[in-house]
Amino acid sequence: MGTMISHPSLSVAKNPLPTSQVERSWYAVYTCANHEKRVAGELLLRGVGHFLPLYRSVRKWKDRRVTLDLPLFPGYVFVQLALCDKLRVLQVPSVVHLVGFGGQPHPLPAEEIEALRAGISNGLRIEPHPYLTVGCRVRLKQGPLQGVEGVLVRRKNIHRVVLSISLISSSASVEVDSTDVERIC
Repeated sequence: MGTMISHPSLSVAKNPLPTSQVERSWYAVYTCANHEKRVAGELLLRGVGHFLPLYRSVRKWKDRRVTLDLPLFPGYVFVQLALCDKLRVLQVPSVVHLVGFGGQPHPLPAEEIEALRAGISNGLRIEPHPYLTVGCRVRLKQGPLQGVEGVLVRRKNIHRVVLSISLISSSASVEVDSTDVERIC
């Protein structure tokens, strides 16, 4: 903590925390396998802003079909916090670490998280997709994900845009109309 300089009518902190430590940003939290929902529940109890994107999957079991809500990015939960509060997250059981480089957490672009949240809340059919590093980049021209960039792919004659979050090497694909995308590569 910084030292305080006293003046009869003024107290000023010397060496305050860097701005990057007190600004709230989105970070990816890596969790133990299949513990994403448990971590999200604990974050809720601790009052930590978080986002666990889920998708619906129908699975066929021996005698019936079951609809499950599964994590869109297995092994990850997104948290919004100031880095000075990271201990509140790291102390949650089943949290492995905050994702970053060189041992330092790295913030995610807020636009990517907000676009993902908007797409899910608007009922877009979204599902996991293998992470892609090559391909034609496109930008969505309209709809709830307007302005978001991704990679255009085709699956069973349906156009999909793959949205990638580079920091965690994960992707999700969303169904789009081919007229809603413009090429940017």
